[in-house]
Amino acid sequence: MSNNVELDKINEKYKKLQNKYGDKNLDAILNGGLSINPDLCLIFMNPTGKNIASSKSWHGIKGPWVGTKPIWKILNELNLIDDDICLEIQNKKPLDWTPEFALKLYNHIENKKIYITNLGKCTQIDARPLKDSQFKEYLNLLDKEIDVVKPKKIICFGNQVSSLFLNKKISVSEVRRMKFEKKIKGNSYIVYSVYYPVGNGRFNIDKVMEDIPYILNE
Repeated sequence: MSNNVELDKINEKYKKLQNKYGDKNLDAILNGGLSINPDLCLIFMNPTGKNIASSKSWHGIKGPWVGTKPIWKILNELNLIDDDICLEIQNKKPLDWTPEFALKLYNHIENKKIYITNLGKCTQIDARPLKDSQFKEYLNLLDKEIDVVKPKKIICFGNQVSSLFLNKKISVSEVRRMKFEKKIKGNSYIVYSVYYPVGNGRFNIDKVMEDIPYILNE
């Protein structure tokens, strides 16, 4: 069974959870990038309606951060995506995004050997916080997702995502650049925790810009 077939089955289960935990007028946002042994896997929290791919009228990749700008600018400053595609993103208004451009972006992410996902795939209309109990409904599926993709390094963004994924209380301020190990079905994965880089987390962006290059070179 190919990785894509396995991942498709997991994604179908994520879609069903949208009706339980997300806005029923929006679609779940799933994942994107290199799904076979990427160098880097980025795990964020959960999507919001700002992601235009969550619209039921969107017939394209349901990837994280589609139609938004800040995260792509950060990835560009970290040399994880190229200047030309970042400039295209920064020059687009949300409604200027097309499924074709989103696919172009995620093909670029794939070529950069990066995989992007969220702990929770349930799209909310806004940035309201999710309870741990809601995120925990996704943990088993996320573990399966990670074990299909098999990334070389994983970065979890924020205390909540890091704590739930690693199953231990994590305060990013206390574990900066610390390497953790997570085992899934006998396979071991290297995990780091960094500050969440957008929203309220933008106040710690300088630390994010310090820690991720260290992690990449470790």
